Amino acid sequence: MVGLKEELLKSIWHAFTALDLDRSGKVSKSQLKASEVLSHNLCTVLNVPHDPVALEEHFRDDDEGPVSNQGYMPYLNKFILEKVQGNFDKVEFNRMCWTLCAKKNLSKSPLLISDEDAFKVWVIFNFLSEDKYPLIIVPEEIEYLLKKLTEAMGAGWQQEQFDHYKIALNTSREGLSAWELIDLIGSGQFSKGMDQQTVSMAINEVFNELILDVLKQGYMLKKGHKRKNWTERWFVLKPNIISYYVSEDLKDKKGDIILDGNCCVEALPDKDGKKCLFLIKCLDKSFEISASDKKKKQEWIQAIQTTVTLLRAGSPPPHKEARQKRKELRQKLLAEQEELERQMKELQTANENKQKELETVRKQLEAAAARAAEEEKKRLQTQVELQDRFSLELEREKMVRQKMEEQVAQKSSELEQYLQRVRELEEMYKQLQEALEDEKQARQDEETVRKLQARLLEEESAKRAELEKWHLQQQQTIQMTEAEKQELENQRMIKEQALQVAMQQLEQLELERKEALEQYEEVKKKLETAANNTKSWKDKVAHHEGLIRLIEPGSKNPHLITNWGPAAFTEAELEQRQKSWKGKKATSE
Repeated sequence: MVGLKEELLKSIWHAFTALDLDRSGKVSKSQLKASEVLSHNLCTVLNVPHDPVALEEHFRDDDEGPVSNQGYMPYLNKFILEKVQGNFDKVEFNRMCWTLCAKKNLSKSPLLISDEDAFKVWVIFNFLSEDKYPLIIVPEEIEYLLKKLTEAMGAGWQQEQFDHYKIALNTSREGLSAWELIDLIGSGQFSKGMDQQTVSMAINEVFNELILDVLKQGYMLKKGHKRKNWTERWFVLKPNIISYYVSEDLKDKKGDIILDGNCCVEALPDKDGKKCLFLIKCLDKSFEISASDKKKKQEWIQAIQTTVTLLRAGSPPPHKEARQKRKELRQKLLAEQEELERQMKELQTANENKQKELETVRKQLEAAAARAAEEEKKRLQTQVELQDRFSLELEREKMVRQKMEEQVAQKSSELEQYLQRVRELEEMYKQLQEALEDEKQARQDEETVRKLQARLLEEESAKRAELEKWHLQQQQTIQMTEAEKQELENQRMIKEQALQVAMQQLEQLELERKEALEQYEEVKKKLETAANNTKSWKDKVAHHEGLIRLIEPGSKNPHLITNWGPAAFTEAELEQRQKSWKGKKATSE
């Protein structure tokens, strides 16, 4: 019953994780509703009575997720799975779970297998996957499944190709999910040269064996018990029963042969024109069957005998037993690998300890040798010191006397150099003051020129405004009637004369502006000369240990350049003058 619960949980896990749930910590209405719908469907297909109140009561407290200790899985175990008796259709149950999760997870890219084949691969994945979540199928089980499919297709197994795929898989992950396994089989990577029908038949055969526990199936003749006639039937051998149908579509079932440990099968001689006969003996009834050939006869006898032997021993079907053995072998190998890693770590730790001990011994030996060498060195040094003590003392006194004389001479020279440096710095200070005075005067001259240039520009702007006003008046005069033209002509002549006078004044202002610009250039050159002199003196002072602190002029504002040369006003003043000029122009218009 535990194995059945694990198989059911895998399919339910796929269905539950595919639901759109609110995982904010507390159970929301949408999550509760989705869980209730899933629970109702599960109870329907598993033939278990549904209790919606129990679900709401279970989720009354906070929830930590669908697979947590206080989530959906405890409710599933308590109220659904523990009530399952096994009297349900596994295919219908799996199809319901598949319907809930396939649309969300199935790849949108075209596959070489149908949706029905993808469903069967998904069910096979749940059978072969590991018992941990999220579910994956390990490379060993992938190899087992692909070998079964290749054998069912009648093709040769490409071990080298799978080894390359396994190496690439192991470098990135532990195994494949159900949807990755479907993509792998649907891509045709391991079924090249096979058509879709062949692949579908192979998937169906493996599905029947692993999921439906079909150990063998095929057409044979069965002798009737009443009319004693021979009729062809489709036989399906399972671990405890042989069912026979009208055809292989399994729609019209004609009967069952219940197998137990008391059953036996034996070959019969040919009779009544029938060949390849064998007899299945049960407690209450016997069945005579005729196979199509001797090979099929022997295969059926062997398969039935194997099934009866397993029933007597209470063993599971061969494929389930093989799966359990593979799982135990993997667990054993994993345990051996962990034990080997533990032993390696212990050996490594012991080796490191030994290395530390050897290093300690080596250091002790080196220290002992160093001490012995040091003692020998001290003994020799003591002898030398006793011999050279007096000579060293005399030599030391001579060196001290000579060093003192050198220090006295050096101090005298340094004093003389210091006095000379002070005199030089005083002279440099005087020259620096003169340079600063020159720079100050140059800045004053520059400011005077700037003011003059600003006044000229203001006058020039006023003249231009007046000229534009006169020009506008001339245009208005031209538009007057013919009767006023003569009088306006006289006024125009007068205004033209005034315009000429104004143009002459403008030219005079232009000449004055150029002269002011020349004066500004001369002042600028003087200022640059004074700045260079200041910088030269500053470098000299810094070179002589910075005994005098320089008084530097303030920073200059960036110059504005007009069409006639450098401007003597700032950018803000220029914008103000432009606004004033535009206002005058608008007023004149």
